[in-house]
Amino acid sequence: MDTPSTTPKRATEQDRVVGQRIQVLRKARGLSQGALGGAIGVTFQQVQKYENGSNRVGASRLREIARVLEVPVSALFAGDDGGAGQKQGEMFDFLLTPGALDLLRAFAEIEDDQMRREVLAIVRSMARLGQEQDA
Repeated sequence: MDTPSTTPKRATEQDRVVGQRIQVLRKARGLSQGALGGAIGVTFQQVQKYENGSNRVGASRLREIARVLEVPVSALFAGDDGGAGQKQGEMFDFLLTPGALDLLRAFAEIEDDQMRREVLAIVRSMARLGQEQDA
């Protein structure tokens, strides 16, 4: 019979969320898994395991990851505080969309305000067309 001290610790849904957020923030900083791993003293394979939620991230390692990514540790957790936490969760879900970070980086590089508005109008039009086709 397993006692609480001998039961293996399994990754949870929260571990998966933390891993996804590490991945989004790492990519937003332009870091490879190897670069993040080197900065925190683990292999890129270990970073992969953190990011896919198969391995739990210990408290001290979590603090180190947050330091390297230049975010508060709380940014790595799903918010349970209602409105603000829900919006932050939606933002991370959006950033997990393939191409979202690339789109944001390219958009940020456009210096002309009018051109930004035009790009936004194009993207919104395409989104509406996609929704109409799905209906």
